[in-house]
Amino acid sequence: MAMAVPLISSGELAARLRDEDMLVCDCRFAGDAEASRAQYLGGHVPGAIHAYWLEDLSAADTTVTTFLPSAEEAVERLGRLGITQDKHVVAYADGGNLYASRLWHVLTHYGHEQVALLDGGIEKWQAEDRPLERGPVSPSPAGFEPRESTWMHAIDAAEIVERLGDPGLRLVDVRSEAEFAGEQRRAARGGHIPGAVLWPWEENLQADGTLRDPGRIRVRAQAAGLLPEHELATYCQGGVRAAHAALALRLAGYPRVRIYDGSWAEWGNNPALPVQSGIAAAAA
Repeated sequence: MAMAVPLISSGELAARLRDEDMLVCDCRFAGDAEASRAQYLGGHVPGAIHAYWLEDLSAADTTVTTFLPSAEEAVERLGRLGITQDKHVVAYADGGNLYASRLWHVLTHYGHEQVALLDGGIEKWQAEDRPLERGPVSPSPAGFEPRESTWMHAIDAAEIVERLGDPGLRLVDVRSEAEFAGEQRRAARGGHIPGAVLWPWEENLQADGTLRDPGRIRVRAQAAGLLPEHELATYCQGGVRAAHAALALRLAGYPRVRIYDGSWAEWGNNPALPVQSGIAAAAA
């Protein structure tokens, strides 16, 4: 199976469910850990384990925001999920696979390229009357080895501040227009990072929850002034929507995509960092 492309169809997954090198992860988020676990137990793709984004895919300290786990945390957290570098990991969720993209982000950050999202998520799987399994599937703990990614390089607030105004770096705000403008505030301050381009993540989805054709995503990105020669840094509130948008950009052929996992939860709550409000900066 060619997993370099970060998507797998429901038909392809159905044909590969019994493969020993395949690990399927249910990443749905239903509001908290208990509700997410209950949703998983009520019906999941056969053989899928459960991965909860806060406990399994984030740093233990969430005082500021949901940063990625450290290398040491990744060894423990991904290892207990049974993820090794030779596993082909398939992640799925609902709602456009939003929280599945977090697993893709963590794995690619630590050099695990064999990871894809189930295109269309659990909704497409169910719409096609494919089988569901109830109850838990216990992962087999393994030794996860973090590696340096060949392309996924994190970006933090300090680098962004240093490079504000750099024409080679485009900041891509993938939140809603209301969040971008500062009308909806989810931090001490509303607004966006100065110079950022508004590029809402959900507009990369089709009505059935599958990702749009890469060509259409590329046209949409170029219309916002995002070109392949640019270095792109996506951000949202806590890094999850930013990961989904980054995956879409990679699928569309953008080679230099980065994710600011601190996102607005960090930036908007730090009074030392500059902020813009309004919608004028939405156009590139």
